[in-house]
Amino acid sequence: MTENELKILAQQLSNPEGEIGKDVAKMMNETNISMTKETIKALLLTDNEKVLELGHGNAGHLSYLLDFAENISYTGLEISETMKSEAESINQKYLSQAKFHLYDGKKIPFEDESFDKIMTVNTIYFWESPVDFLNEIYRVLKEHGSFVLTFAKKDFMKNLPFTEDFKLYNYEDIELLISQTNFKRMIKSEKAELITSKSGEQVTREYNVLTIKK
Repeated sequence: MTENELKILAQQLSNPEGEIGKDVAKMMNETNISMTKETIKALLLTDNEKVLELGHGNAGHLSYLLDFAENISYTGLEISETMKSEAESINQKYLSQAKFHLYDGKKIPFEDESFDKIMTVNTIYFWESPVDFLNEIYRVLKEHGSFVLTFAKKDFMKNLPFTEDFKLYNYEDIELLISQTNFKRMIKSEKAELITSKSGEQVTREYNVLTIKK
C-alpha cells in the first residue's frame, strides 16, 4: 500500500465514512470477529440485561451477542454516521432489541447507571482523554456491572504500517489509566491469533481482554 493509501486507511479505521468506510467496516468485522466474540463471552451476559457497545462498526456480530441470553437490550454508540446507518441496515430484524445512536466520542449521552454491561473492541487507540472517558463509562455502568475492554497490544500494533497516529497500549499502560479512575478492579485475559492484517500480511495478533469492575 502507498503512504497515501495507508493514511486513508488509518482515517477510515478511526471514523469510517461513505462507501469506502462501509468496505473498511466489513473488513474490520471480519478481521476483528474473534476479538469481538471473546469480548462478548467475557461479558457473561444473563437474561434481561442492558448492554452498551462503544464503536460498534457495522455491528455484524449483533446476532451472536443477542443469542447469549433472553431479552437482552442492546445500545450501540458511534461517532460515524455511516456506521450507524450501516448497522441499522444490517440488523433490521433486531431493531426491537437494538438501538443505535451517534455521539461525540467524549460524553456518553445516557443517565448514570443505565447499563449492566459495557463493551468496546479496538477503539481505545482513538480516545482523546482516556481517563475522562473511562470515568464516563463508570458513570453509566450499574453498580456491580462489568466493562470489557479489548485491544491489540502495543508490541503488535506498532509494527503495522498504518498505526503511526494511533495511541497504543500494553496492559501496564491500561493499568496506570485505570488507577486514575473510579474503577476498582480488573481481570486480564491474554489472547493470540493468526490473522491477515489490513495491509494483507499474515501476522500473529496478541491482544488483551480486560474485565473492569466497579
